[in-house]
Amino acid sequence: MSQFKTVQEAAASGVYVRKIQSFVKREGRLTKGQEKAIEKNWPTMGLTHQGGRLDVNQVFGREAPLVLEIGFGMGKSLVEMANNEPDKDFIGIEVHRPGIGACLAEAEEQGVTNLRVYEHDAVEILADCIPDNGLSRLQLFFPDPWHKKRHHKRRIVQPEFVEKLRSKLAPGGVFHMATDWENYGEFMLEIMSVAPGYKNLSSTGDYVPRPEQRPLTKFEQRGQRLGHGVWDLMFERVD
Repeated sequence: MSQFKTVQEAAASGVYVRKIQSFVKREGRLTKGQEKAIEKNWPTMGLTHQGGRLDVNQVFGREAPLVLEIGFGMGKSLVEMANNEPDKDFIGIEVHRPGIGACLAEAEEQGVTNLRVYEHDAVEILADCIPDNGLSRLQLFFPDPWHKKRHHKRRIVQPEFVEKLRSKLAPGGVFHMATDWENYGEFMLEIMSVAPGYKNLSSTGDYVPRPEQRPLTKFEQRGQRLGHGVWDLMFERVD
């Protein structure tokens, strides 16, 4: 792609350039319960990339602060947050279908109605579906650390990504990240500290204590018992 400055320029010239993805799609097998949950709840809780730019107030039937989470896994903590913050609306993005099914099943069981989900690449959803200045909070919890140095380019937190994300956050909106890989925490801190238009909410200029709104997962509790650390970062859009 050396003669082209961007992937878009290459595409316009009919040259295909393979995109670097920040995830590997590990499909797994749907359980009967997950399959049933998708079939039953997708018509009311599912969103599609093909639907284009969201009219958020129409989707949720009200005007409320919007929280978006990238890569919610099996969705248990996302549903818990939506249940705990009924004054906010939540959107989750996940590429693994069993996680979609588990999340919808949990939401149905808990009676959560302020949650919608996408099964798609988060970068494309942000670009094509999320309105500018629309997010009060964006959550990225325990993303794939791509711990080998040659794979660091696959990490989702990159300068281009956080710059595009800034336009999706409302002024005063917060980008909240968490990782259990110290190296990735340092990597994210380095990128966010020089990203224009963001302010670190840490009083020490690095990490913040886990805020109450982020549930403590069983995985995290086990890690704490084993002495493993978790690093939370919160950056506010100020420009």
